[in-house]
Amino acid sequence: MRTSPILLAALACLPALLRAEGEESPAGGGPAIADSADIQRIEVYSTRTRVHRNILPITLSVVTRSQIENSSESSLLPVLSQHVPGLFVTQKGITGFGVSSGAAGAVNVRGVGGGNQVLMLLDGQPQWAGIFGHALPDMYVASDAERVEVIRGPGSLIYGSNAMGGVVNVITRKPDADGTQTRARMLFGSYNTQKYLLNNGYRKGRFSSFVSVNHDRTDGHRPDSRFRITNGYANLGYELSDHYRLTGNLTLAGIHSQNPGEEDDPLLDNIMDILRGSAAVALENTHARRDGAVRLFYNWGHHKIDDGYSPGSQPRNDLFRSDDHHFGAMAYQTFRPVRGNRLTAGLDYKNWGGHAWYIYRDGSPRSDLVHRTINETAAYLSVQQEFARMLTLSAGVRYEYNSRFGGVWVPQAGFSFRPAENTTLRGSFSKGFRSPNIREMYMFPPQNPDLQPENMLNYDLTLAQSFLEGRLSAELTAFFIDGRNLIETVRENGRPANRNTGRFINKGIEFDLHYRALRDLSVDANYSYLATSRPLLAAPRHKAFAGATYTPGRFSLNVSLQVVSRLYTRLPSAGQSAALQNNYTLLGARAAYRFGPADRGINLFVKGENLTADRYTINYGFPMPRALVFGGLDFTF
Repeated sequence: MRTSPILLAALACLPALLRAEGEESPAGGGPAIADSADIQRIEVYSTRTRVHRNILPITLSVVTRSQIENSSESSLLPVLSQHVPGLFVTQKGITGFGVSSGAAGAVNVRGVGGGNQVLMLLDGQPQWAGIFGHALPDMYVASDAERVEVIRGPGSLIYGSNAMGGVVNVITRKPDADGTQTRARMLFGSYNTQKYLLNNGYRKGRFSSFVSVNHDRTDGHRPDSRFRITNGYANLGYELSDHYRLTGNLTLAGIHSQNPGEEDDPLLDNIMDILRGSAAVALENTHARRDGAVRLFYNWGHHKIDDGYSPGSQPRNDLFRSDDHHFGAMAYQTFRPVRGNRLTAGLDYKNWGGHAWYIYRDGSPRSDLVHRTINETAAYLSVQQEFARMLTLSAGVRYEYNSRFGGVWVPQAGFSFRPAENTTLRGSFSKGFRSPNIREMYMFPPQNPDLQPENMLNYDLTLAQSFLEGRLSAELTAFFIDGRNLIETVRENGRPANRNTGRFINKGIEFDLHYRALRDLSVDANYSYLATSRPLLAAPRHKAFAGATYTPGRFSLNVSLQVVSRLYTRLPSAGQSAALQNNYTLLGARAAYRFGPADRGINLFVKGENLTADRYTINYGFPMPRALVFGGLDFTF
């Protein structure tokens, strides 16, 4: 197996790294690297309100701001694909994911993902398109994220539908000290790729703001694969008192992309122009024995798509158009009536849907495809009790009512056992589900309005251990998933139809390690193994990552290696003789030099991706670029 030499090399290097713990930092070294190592003790928000990670029964990964910064990525999802075991993101080019046919950016957790089985959140606000139900991968900008919390496994108790396989919660940046800081970045690289960033954080007294603008563009590594996006984000906050805070955020993105088609079946003029936005407002409260919030959110999108045509044929007469929306309200409160007890109650309301139609070049009257809206209402309750500071038991239940198919009960239970200060054993049982989206029920020939929700049962057990006063942290997780009622397209009487026919069993292990070997040297590594009862797209059998960051003084160096093995890029079907699998190894590096102090200065950097020029494919028919080189400047003032 291709992963074996790399894993053995990593294990061989580990003793040397452990011995290095006692060495002093080089003279003149810069500030200590932000510490993903002691990750058990941090507080997280993915259960709605703030709680220490080590008492949670669920399996949760945290990607820190320093890990995001060291990537120099403008998009957040590729960073998650490296640093979160069991999580995989599809890609098709240098930058940008696109929508419609040929799109990438599908997030898969433990083999469960596809269009909308993993829920994306922005500060707890759901992010997905109202008609097609899929996430919006080009909307998640690395520069706006303070950190990312990933629930590896169902999050449907708290978040309902679409959190069947997992939850990705992007926690946005908010200034925590009075003053102002502005940052600008320019990056240039292979295939006329250009990336520009400008953001500003400001805080004075009770008011704070964070505003950013990003623009990415590339000619692409294949003909007719241009992509560009301009994304704006604003987050405002005001502390009404010591206990109440009012916040609001707004995101707008204009996306233009071109799909070149599969390599052996190219397309011309498959062009997409997308305008998307989201807004939210929240009133948060924090008291000694209770905290919570009321949140209102609204997402919308307008899509203009030309499906293109094959070389030698005529341009299509029909052009796709759609408007979609997704809005809702969330109210939740956590109470701590007695020592060691937490009780969380919440209410959710969501309304999602939209209108899709065709217009015609020849002036024919437009043709409506769908004009539908669906409502969901839910209530949930979870209880957590700590015993003797060693054992925490958790249980909860959610009831969600969908206006199309009725009600769903969602149970969850788990424990966290801490026999020693640096040791945690946790386990959980949870149910996840996904409501069928409007496309599956009402659009195009496979449509079936009688579809029922998909669901799965997840069992996992994690052993977490930290060493060397928290400088070394490791986790080992085993999981078992039983999925039922999967929506699949089958052929009946020679015609395609969507049916609840699928079942799958996924099981595997995940390993995660963080080590701060020296004041200026940190190492991150993870590995995941996934065994599935049936072939699944975008679900590699083996995925491994190792990265090291060294920051002596003004210089910084980051080196990373990712190995993916037995990745299905095409499944077997009647028209194809066999499935296709891919294996690849990616080497990346980034070097930077800082002029001036850390919080006010210029950073000059250069980075390379796929430096060994490996040939590989993630989305079938879309070969990924070989070696890529970028360089740029970061200004902070």
